[in-house]
Amino acid sequence: MEKTAVVTGASRGIGAAIATALGADGYRVAVCYRSQREKAEAVCRAIVANGGTAVPFQVNVAEEESVQRLFRQVRETLGPTEILINNAGIAQQKLFSDLSTSEWDEMFAVHVRGAFLCCREALPEMIRRKWGRIVNLSSMWGQVGASCEVHYSAAKAALIGMTKALAQEEGPSGITVNCVAPGAVETDMMRSFSQEDKAVLADETPLCRLGTPEDVAQAVRFLVSPAASFITGQVLGVNGGFVI
Repeated sequence: MEKTAVVTGASRGIGAAIATALGADGYRVAVCYRSQREKAEAVCRAIVANGGTAVPFQVNVAEEESVQRLFRQVRETLGPTEILINNAGIAQQKLFSDLSTSEWDEMFAVHVRGAFLCCREALPEMIRRKWGRIVNLSSMWGQVGASCEVHYSAAKAALIGMTKALAQEEGPSGITVNCVAPGAVETDMMRSFSQEDKAVLADETPLCRLGTPEDVAQAVRFLVSPAASFITGQVLGVNGGFVI
């Protein structure tokens, strides 16, 4: 492929699976992490061992200067960003009435401001080249909402709105912008869930299981591929039928 893909939040879980899948497809992968450098390096080693190219980059997607530095470093190391996967995120389960202003702001800073800053840095080169692929990671809760996750649901819903609007704006430049909305996926974000809670979620899913990071990665893999060149502004649910 010989194209450069930036994957935020790629040191573990869904982000690591996406980076690994894109590396296997021949993309040069920027494996971005906030604090877990060792895990990001392990992802890179696995990609390289499989014949791919991957380099770890530290970034705090909520900070403008950090994002600007990231894309400058990626350009100098791997080349201009042609594929951007906005995957970095945080999760929290809490009653709305107990939420602090700082918790609300942090949720939007990571998910929404982070995607905005990364898109703003990546787009100029994509526009100049008349080609680009952006995939934002939302959630099924961004589609239907979740009790005790109001701030998370709201931030993920904002990503869906951003995806649809940006797809219309950037379509004339040959850039597609899509969204993947995972369902209940077995990742570190579910570490606060008991085995009983996970079993209930699996039972409520028509396919009778939790998703895997690889399930989500395959959807992203498709959306950045030539097979999806006429698909933009869409929300692809990877949720086992939980939300239809």
